[in-house]
Amino acid sequence: MAGSAFGGQGDERALLTGFLDWYRAVAERKVADLSWEQASRPCTRSGVSPLGVVKHLAWVERNWFRRRFLGDEVELFTGPDNAPTFVLADSDTVASVVASYRAAADEARTITAAASLDDVAVGAHPVFGAVSLRWILVHLLEETARHAGHLDVMREDIDGRTGD
Repeated sequence: MAGSAFGGQGDERALLTGFLDWYRAVAERKVADLSWEQASRPCTRSGVSPLGVVKHLAWVERNWFRRRFLGDEVELFTGPDNAPTFVLADSDTVASVVASYRAAADEARTITAAASLDDVAVGAHPVFGAVSLRWILVHLLEETARHAGHLDVMREDIDGRTGD
């Protein structure tokens, strides 16, 4: 990413979107070359798998950018906690979950490019209230980076692979 936000000279939008895109790519790389058995293997006591983390991240992207920011009617799980968003369906494959995540990230990039960082989400969050696009980008950056860290540990446990 020569000349990108990682050089430390990008504007605020470039820094936020650049680092978010970096962690999105890390999350994809952590699962893209795993077999179904490896990717769907529960790696935590609560039963979370690497592929389940990526499926959750796709939900997070759509929930914040389409549902909350734009106010789109998006068919998403909206229960009292987000544990079900980590659960794999019988029809899921590594390729389909990664493709869904890529599509959600692409949608978010399009939405972000068309809006000001100061624009406020149409749908208020029950805890955080009315948030700006800037807030959403920071939140997605920390959420994606945190889960990339989880994926680091899971991947090392699966086959010893470390690094981004």
